[in-house]
This record gives sequence, C-alpha cells and structure tokens, in this order.
Amino acid sequence: MKTVITSKGDSFDSPLDPRFGRCAWFCLYDEQTGEAEFMKNDSVDVAGGAGTRTAEKMIEWNVKKVISGDYGPKAKDLLDRFNVQLVIMKNEDKTVGEIVGKLKERSGD
Repeated sequence: MKTVITSKGDSFDSPLDPRFGRCAWFCLYDEQTGEAEFMKNDSVDVAGGAGTRTAEKMIEWNVKKVISGDYGPKAKDLLDRFNVQLVIMKNEDKTVGEIVGKLKERSGD
C-alpha cells in the first residue's frame, strides 16, 4: 500500500509539513516493499487550487493513505471519493522517519 507523508524536506530527518496542498515535499512510502521516494510538491506556489491539484496527484500515484496536518474541504472530498484514508497528525514535531517507523511497527516489520 502506498502512503504519502507531507514533509518540509527531502529526507527522513525532515519534520512533517502540516499543509497538505502546500507542503514542500512528499514522502511516497510503499508499506509492502519498505521503499521510500521524496518528491518536490509542484503545487506549493500556485495561486489557487493547490489542495485539489495535490489530491489529484495522490490519485494518480494510486496512494491509499495520506498523513498530513490538515486538508482543505475540496481535497478531502476528492480523496474521500477515491477511498484514500486521511490521517491527521496533530503532533507536528514528528519527523518523516518517526512516522515511517510507526507504520513499520503497525505492519509487523
């Protein structure tokens, strides 16, 4: 299963970025293979519709779970329609690596 974690940087040491549509980076993590890839968010500076564009990207990537701090209503509606699980992280001081570690614990790795 593919999971995206919104990130402020391009490494496991980077903190979670609480902004879904305007996050700096995405960590695309495959929970089955354990592989992770960091991709820059090309919607970060658009004038409007960043959340919707980002939600469309998640669907294109076949993501099943997104971990972020908040989601706009349009992005949430679109992701809900495609059965993408939305996880809201209130603890924004977690790093991407810590979140991936929790995902691994839950999957039994």
